[in-house]
Amino acid sequence: MTPASPAASLTDAAGVDHEPAGGDVRIVSLVPSITELLFDLGLGGRVVGRTAFCVHPEGHVERARTVGGTKTVKLDRVRDLNPTHVIVNIDETPKDVADEIAATGCAVVVTHPMEPRDNIALYRLMGGLFGRARRAEALCARFEDALATLLRSAEGLPKRSVLYLIWKKPWMTVSRDTYIARTLSLVGWRTVGHDARVRYPAVDITAALLRRTDVVLFASEPFPFTETHMEEFAGAYPCRGVRLAAIDAQMVSWYGSRAIAGLRYLEDLAAGIG
Repeated sequence: MTPASPAASLTDAAGVDHEPAGGDVRIVSLVPSITELLFDLGLGGRVVGRTAFCVHPEGHVERARTVGGTKTVKLDRVRDLNPTHVIVNIDETPKDVADEIAATGCAVVVTHPMEPRDNIALYRLMGGLFGRARRAEALCARFEDALATLLRSAEGLPKRSVLYLIWKKPWMTVSRDTYIARTLSLVGWRTVGHDARVRYPAVDITAALLRRTDVVLFASEPFPFTETHMEEFAGAYPCRGVRLAAIDAQMVSWYGSRAIAGLRYLEDLAAGIG
């Protein structure tokens, strides 16, 4: 496999070209899945700050100081860590927060994977920026192998219409332009409840909607759906002919290194549902 050119691999999602980092790197990651990726690239010792939602790899990530939530970043904590680089995400990091961090003089690296294949560019961006290109290419190879295996498996599966629930009161789902929906589409699962105006729309659970649905997927986050919620849903709505299933949201919504295991997880889940 031929590595991407440095110019291409070090351009972030905002179109900003970054120079390879020097030896004295201090990284604050405001993106949970990318925090895990940095550790898997061998950069754990360089990660000095993280959000409270950066929980992987468990047992290792705790060494980095928390700086608040993904959308409630404590800027004074970030400044105190004197980072050289702060990793943000277009969906998860409020723009005004990213702008305030950039004003301190550190490099702000913007990420925005929109579909599973975007992980290849993400691995190369992080690996090329922080001197881990070889490890990044190893992740690329593992991802491509897992994706090819998943796509072969999906060829024998029926197409399904799925309602992927992320919240209740109100019920909320994902539109088809999201990373989650595009991940599910790899196994022929087409999400219902799409709203072209909103990426994470509220949805009314109606008989008409359920007639168009083969499977209702109850995600483990951001709302922590349980078996009890699934039982309550079955009792409240006409679910004849509709399969209800739990899904590990981190496996289909987290990009970065977890996406490799996520592809294998999705393959097994889709095969089980049939």
